[in-house]
Amino acid sequence: MSLLKSGNPALSEKKFSSTILSDVVDFSNAMTVRGTLQKFGFLFLMLLGTSFYSWKEFSDGGNVTPLILTGAIGGLVVAIVLAFKKEWSPYLAPLYALLEGLFIGAVSAMYNGLFAEKAPNIVMTAVGLTFGVGVAMYLLYSFRIIRATEKFKSVVMTATVGIAIFYVIVFVMRMMGFDNMTFLHEGSMFGILFSLFVVTIASLNLIMDFDMIEKGAEMGAPKYMEWYGAFGLMVTFVWLYLEILRLLSKLNSSRN
Repeated sequence: MSLLKSGNPALSEKKFSSTILSDVVDFSNAMTVRGTLQKFGFLFLMLLGTSFYSWKEFSDGGNVTPLILTGAIGGLVVAIVLAFKKEWSPYLAPLYALLEGLFIGAVSAMYNGLFAEKAPNIVMTAVGLTFGVGVAMYLLYSFRIIRATEKFKSVVMTATVGIAIFYVIVFVMRMMGFDNMTFLHEGSMFGILFSLFVVTIASLNLIMDFDMIEKGAEMGAPKYMEWYGAFGLMVTFVWLYLEILRLLSKLNSSRN
């Protein structure tokens, strides 16, 4: 059974092992955990930059729909290309961060406007919780309190794939004019529990990502895989943030 699995499709054993072409690895120019985290920090700053731009555009009364579409579709295209061209990560990972920033900033501004009265700090709360969860997961992994065992990986992978398939089905249903999954947006008890479940799975994916990055460094993956690992972390953090933001919106919607 494979020792390296991640619920994040960007981070998998195949992605890392395919970059090692021989048994002789040049560790002087190989991927490191520290280097990956540093590059993730750089990607985060780039995401912040475009997020502020799209936020300001919404605040100034501009039409942010093009920014949302550009960020969402462009980010998806870049992610797909990176799946096949990992060596382009030093160039495409920053582009992904910039595109996601456009999407995240506009969506966050919309939530901020919708909950200006009930929860004026909803966005900052979501940001704080996202990084709080990230730090907690990193510490839990570093101290081996939560171990990325085979059983753990299998359960998280299955749940992640199931959520992804469910979201695709919901999207297709909406395109066809059917929108019966109201619990995805409303603050019902079932809707809140569903969001809690998704947030939990997204959080546990961070454990898998940290494990994959560590194993990639141990395997002596090429230096450019630091960018790829940082990109994979960014994918999970963006997902986690959006799910936490959705959960907070449901909790505040349920308040009288």
